Amino acid sequence: MSNTERIIRLKTVLDRTGLSRSTIYRKIAEGTFPSQVKISVHGAGWRESAINRWIADPAHYREEEPAE
Repeated sequence: MSNTERIIRLKTVLDRTGLSRSTIYRKIAEGTFPSQVKISVHGAGWRESAINRWIADPAHYREEEPAE
């Protein structure tokens, strides 16, 4: 397995989760779906590992606090 973290875009997230765009953004605001990662000035995506964690247990997913 590769140690490289893949960033996936919205279309892939929609396909993998079965959620609508508005539901994804509502869940991000609630903290029950992974946040986006900025990848360019006008682009963003999601860490594939975070989406996989959400898919594995969507009812109990909570955004992890960043380690300092």
